[in-house]
This record gives sequence, C-alpha cells and structure tokens, in this order.
Amino acid sequence: MEFYQEETSTLRKAVGWIVDIVVVISLAWFVVYAFGTRVKISGQSMMPGLSGGDLVLMDRLSYDLGNPKRFDVVVFAREDRRTNVKRVIGLPGETVQITGGTIYIDGKPLKADESLSYVALSGLAENPVILEADEYFLLGDNRDSSEDSRFENIGNVRRSQIIGKVWFRVLPLMGIGPVK
Repeated sequence: MEFYQEETSTLRKAVGWIVDIVVVISLAWFVVYAFGTRVKISGQSMMPGLSGGDLVLMDRLSYDLGNPKRFDVVVFAREDRRTNVKRVIGLPGETVQITGGTIYIDGKPLKADESLSYVALSGLAENPVILEADEYFLLGDNRDSSEDSRFENIGNVRRSQIIGKVWFRVLPLMGIGPVK
C-alpha cells in the first residue's frame, strides 16, 4: 500500500511539473506575441524619432482588440510582403488632402506638432483622398524622405495590412524607451 502511495505521489508531482512548464511556455509565447515582436527599422523615413537599424518592439494585441488611432506608429505589410513602419494620419472614412505643405483632414488643418504637420511633397494627396471604411493614410515622420500613402506603390493601407503598433525602442541602447 505504501508503494502505491509513493508511486501516485511521484506521478502527481511529475504531472504538476509538466502542467507548470506548459503554463509558463504558453504565457511566455503570449507575452512575446502580444508585446514583444521585434521589428528592425529600415531606411530613414521615420527620423528623427526612429532611425535605420533601430530595433523596436511591436504590440499586436492592441490591434487584435481595437483599431489604430491617429498618430500611432504602426507596422504594416506592403503588397510586396515587406513590412514598413509609418505613422497613422488619416482614419477610415476621412478625406485627406495636402495643400501648401499643410495636411487637411476633412477640410480642417491637422493639429499636430509642426514636425508632423508640414509636408513639402503632396503626391497623390494633392487632390482629396477619400479613405474607405477600412483604410488608413500613413506618412513617415521624415516627410521629405518617405515612401508612404502619398505614393501609388503604397497608397491607402487597409486595416488587414496593419500588423501592430510600435511601442518601445530596444536598440540602440542610448535611445531605449517608449516610442511616441
């Protein structure tokens, strides 16, 4: 009888360890999936906030549960399957136009920091761009050196193309911290 109790006790401990390991691995996977997907910035289109070679973390959970907001820095998949990082300027259903260097949303000037509101090259937004119910208008922070929604090869970005929100810079260590 004592042997049977020892065997049951050992089996319970083993099952307990296995359950603990599975829970820890599942929790770690969830945290990495939701908040810790690493993305490397390429190019200079998001300067001065983010530079080529910077390593940032992307939050997928925010957009699994909600939608992008104006001024969010997002990661999206282009038609050629590459990923890009840009800032949300126009939201679904809005009309975006860039005239005289100023961004207009539904006919009103965009209220933003001067570095985010001035655009030298209008591109497709020289004429009003009407966003459909699932489309966003994205711009790089370095407006003079950004391939973004102003150009035909990017254009309006559908909600299904947006993968997540950039929330934290990991590298370089001198710039570590939240992304604004």
